[in-house]
This record gives sequence, C-alpha cells and structure tokens, in this order.
Amino acid sequence: MIRSENSNDWFEVENLTREAFWNVYRPGCTEHLVVHNFRTHPAFVSELSFVAEEENSRKIIAHIMYCKATILSDSGEQKEILMFGPVSVLPEFQRCGIGRKIIDYSLQKSRELGYGAIAITGNPEYYHRFGFKSGSKFHIYYADLPRTEEAPFFMIKELLEGYLDGIVGKIIEPDAYSVSDEDVEVFDLKFPPKIKEKRPGQLV
Repeated sequence: MIRSENSNDWFEVENLTREAFWNVYRPGCTEHLVVHNFRTHPAFVSELSFVAEEENSRKIIAHIMYCKATILSDSGEQKEILMFGPVSVLPEFQRCGIGRKIIDYSLQKSRELGYGAIAITGNPEYYHRFGFKSGSKFHIYYADLPRTEEAPFFMIKELLEGYLDGIVGKIIEPDAYSVSDEDVEVFDLKFPPKIKEKRPGQLV
C-alpha cells in the first residue's frame, strides 16, 4: 500500500533510508540526513512525500520525497521544476518492483498537481524506463559542468509537453542536498550502530 507520509513516520523513514544506502555509495551514508533536513526546508513538497507499507505488517518498506528546484536560463529567466530523491527501499525488499511502483505513483501525483517537469540525478539505465531523458536533450545542464561534457546521470522528464521549450540553462538544486561529514556523524548517534565499510564501486 502506498500512502502519504506523516510526521509519525519520520524517524522510521530516516532509519529506512539509512538501511537502504548504507555502504552503497560511500562508507556509511548521508541520505538519511538529507531526508531529515528537507522536512523544514522551503523547497520540500510535503504533498509528494510517500511511503509504501508491507500489506500484512504495515511496516514501511519504501519512501520517496520531492522538492522544488529552479532552472536558471541563460537569459536570466527562472523556471520551477521538481526533483525527487532519495528513493529508498529496505534491502530485503529491493529488486521486487517496489521502487518502480512508488516512483510511478508519485509521478502521476506530480502530474495531477500540475507540475511541469521533473529532474533527477541517478542511473540512466534505470530511469530511462520511466521516460526520463538526458538533460542536454532539453538544453538544460547540470550545475556548472562544461556543457560540452555529457552528464548522463542528470535527466529530465516533462509532465506537461513543451514546458521547457525555448529555455537553455542549468539546474539550481536546493542546498539541503549538501550535508557535512561532521553533521552526519552527529546525526548517526540517533540510530543503532552500524559498521562503515569501504567497498568496490563506491563513489567516495
């Protein structure tokens, strides 16, 4: 069952996020603090924060959150766009289609609320399945990377056809996506101890 997240879910969701990302991209993870910090951030879109529950136990097994970002055009125009992530699924429920279900559900809700487009950073092989395309195809580029340098991890999906027509520019992400190692260390004290491991394939 997919439903809206509420404040009673917050700690369980943050712990779920920690479990989902622990030692995946770096020793430990930072995503649970990102989720925590967005709760009070003005860019957070609470109407698009959803959890998936296991049918029998009602245990929360997945979560997705959205925020508002800005496309800054070369002419100085600003255009609102959504971003989503982290998307978290408990390890024991991964590769069961739950991530796809909660993403599809939230994309439909975003469309119903009238949002025009969504940007993400992630695995192109996975997100192309949902209709996301490289940002460069929309002439929208990631941060300050050289525009001649393809950034396949940065993708966009239009919910309203033509929403980004005529715009050339870059994405401005909310600052809540950036957290310090020191803040993560302090925040981790609220959760059960876990061992940080350096593993092949990590980004950091």
